[in-house]
Amino acid sequence: MSRPARQLRGTAARLGRLMPAQGPGSAARTPFVLLVVALLGGGLITLLVLNSALNEGSFKLSEYRRQTTDLTDEQQALQRDVDDLSAPDALARRAGDLGMVPGGTPVFLGPDGTVKGVPAPAGEPSPAEAAEPSPLPVAQNQAPATAPKHHAPAARPRKPAKTSPTPGR
Repeated sequence: MSRPARQLRGTAARLGRLMPAQGPGSAARTPFVLLVVALLGGGLITLLVLNSALNEGSFKLSEYRRQTTDLTDEQQALQRDVDDLSAPDALARRAGDLGMVPGGTPVFLGPDGTVKGVPAPAGEPSPAEAAEPSPLPVAQNQAPATAPKHHAPAARPRKPAKTSPTPGR
């Protein structure tokens, strides 16, 4: 019963048709399979490198946002200091510390040489100003007007900062 080409029957015959035939065709598939595996491996490595680069950029971005927030806060504090120092009452107080006196009501000369207004030396109130109270409060223990005024400016309470929303908060 030995036949050179043995015939399979039943279930074995059906399974035999599903199995590829061994031969020169299977050797040609090996380079293709290796190429597909190499492409998949290269793609995974590329994705890993790309993901790492994006994470590094994200860390730099969050650091830059933190720096921007810090610098914005510093800029607002400096602007608040400039606003405090350039307020009219602060300017008047510093001018008084330097020995300056208010100029009083201005007097004008007309083109024909006529004087418009009442001239008065600086530091003395003009007749119009003498009737009005001084806009700056006068301290009770203030030195006489002839002595130069040299006192440290009073500490003013700080106003809360007007902040605007900044990125990263």
